Amino acid sequence: MPAIKPSSIRDLKDRINIYDVVSREVALKKAGADYKGLSPFNNEKTPSFYVSPDKGFYKCFSSGNSGDAIAFVMETERLTFTEAVETLAKRFNFELEYEQGNSRAREERSLRQELFDLHELATDFFREQFLASDKAGEWIRKYWVEGRQFSLETAEEFKIGFAPINSVKLGELAVKKGFSKEAMEACGLFYAKRGIDPHRMGYRFRGRLMIPIRDHQGRVTAFTARQLEITPKDDPSHEAKYINSPETPIFHKGNLLFNLDRARMEAKPESPFVMVEGQLDAIRCWSVGIKTSVAPQGTGITESQLRLLKRYEPRLIVLLDGDSAGQKAALRMLPLALAQGVEAAFIPLTDKEDPDDIFREGGREALDALLQRELQPIPFACKAHMPQDERLTPQGKAKAIREVFSIIEKADSEAAKIEFVKQAAAAFELDEDATLSDFQRFTGQQVEHARPAPPPPPAPPPQQSPQIAAPNEPTRRKAVYSVEHDLLALCMIEPELGSQVAHVVDPEWIDNTLPEGKLLDFVLNEFLNDMWEGPDSLNEHLESADQKRLASSIYFEAKPQENPERFANEALKQLAIKFVDRKSKEIRLEIGRKEATNDHPAASALLGELFALNQLKHKPPQIGSLFS
Repeated sequence: MPAIKPSSIRDLKDRINIYDVVSREVALKKAGADYKGLSPFNNEKTPSFYVSPDKGFYKCFSSGNSGDAIAFVMETERLTFTEAVETLAKRFNFELEYEQGNSRAREERSLRQELFDLHELATDFFREQFLASDKAGEWIRKYWVEGRQFSLETAEEFKIGFAPINSVKLGELAVKKGFSKEAMEACGLFYAKRGIDPHRMGYRFRGRLMIPIRDHQGRVTAFTARQLEITPKDDPSHEAKYINSPETPIFHKGNLLFNLDRARMEAKPESPFVMVEGQLDAIRCWSVGIKTSVAPQGTGITESQLRLLKRYEPRLIVLLDGDSAGQKAALRMLPLALAQGVEAAFIPLTDKEDPDDIFREGGREALDALLQRELQPIPFACKAHMPQDERLTPQGKAKAIREVFSIIEKADSEAAKIEFVKQAAAAFELDEDATLSDFQRFTGQQVEHARPAPPPPPAPPPQQSPQIAAPNEPTRRKAVYSVEHDLLALCMIEPELGSQVAHVVDPEWIDNTLPEGKLLDFVLNEFLNDMWEGPDSLNEHLESADQKRLASSIYFEAKPQENPERFANEALKQLAIKFVDRKSKEIRLEIGRKEATNDHPAASALLGELFALNQLKHKPPQIGSLFS
């Protein structure tokens, strides 16, 4: 595959605003000159994720991740560097330039990008069949409007399509458009065996209503296909009402929620997400004005899906089907929601109630009526473990509450656990204190009463060094960094001073046992050889992912100094002192060894080195006058 020109990558980064990249994934709020939000990498309640549009970098203080727009896409979408660059270029309508060598367009796309493009092609193809003027097109539109009672406008919004019964056109079109055999084998649209001619691949979807599945960024990654009267009997999956695309490099059903690409733009505290069971349920909700509806792929709700929801809004109304499968799914997701800090509320339905029917007949107002039944997590769990229309025996209560305890212990807050146990005690009509004691025994905890723990002994004060202040956040403790860290930060934001520093620092002064020391050595060498191209260039030149993260983190936190030259000179002084102290200790040990062997000339020479070091300590080189 041809390499992307470095100049083209730099032009792309200049063109895009990191806020526009990150805000697709994280709900950001203004925080001074920066923006902040909940970490997309960790489960947290207090925002520790910051974005600086001015610098083009992000920093996650809870996970330590940091970087530019490309690094963010690599981390959040699990892409390689090239894939992330291509993804951003496509998203922001930027034409990349490749190194000369092979001009075939197909080879200039990564496999993942090919798969996204192939799914867009399939979406358009199935949509054309839905709109066709032939008998099949007329039949499927009648089914949609009269059978399912949806409008054609809704079909257009969701790009609803139709997979023809006997058509080879999609495969022929994909081959004609230049898609590789590897992409056609991996996309899940065909029953593909490796090595088989693409023209002879069997079609997975035949005679079915096609619902495109999009990720939270709006890219089609898969399809759900609804069985129809005209689904052919010889179809391998004929008996299945719904069949989904298999897992592929771009589709992992546990990592996405249907309609999240639209719903995330509508969700807010007063309009939480509404989770229903199927795609058509979510489409029905959307069509009647419930714009925050989402649906999992099947009934298995995962931690990844809940984390994804929480990025945009932590509140969630769960409205799964009233049958046994739907209620079991709700119970399975409950401990996951507690662990992720998602504030889920549950609306129990009877086994005769179906969300599609409810909203088709009652419209948006039907949700207000359903909310009257809303149960918080623990009351819902307790009710689910109570037999209907009969009182529990003491033994039955003990067994049921242990089931609820196993849910409560997953909560991410100790204070919340106590409140949940109290709610469970009330639901089962048990003594509150006794229930708390039972819960503590269940979890293996010791009862924490009266006496508070003694305060920890005070930590010794850290060695001070000039500091580049972190973003202004009152809840964050101000960090004390090494002088290498602070000097590196200064060089990144003051390149003219960086060049001067590079000419006066002896590489031996730098403590290369520190990660920031190694990075400072690299950066100063870039300045010294007139190769410094700015902090952005480090992503291209550093090989270690840890070094890239460190560089991004230091640059993100770096703040301009009132007097940068004075700051630099103070840092140089401390760097020299640290080196002298370290080196002097080594020399004194060596002098002791020489004197023990009566090697007095060598010991005398080492004393001379000590004297020179002390001179450096008291009068280190300074910048300013040398280059004024």
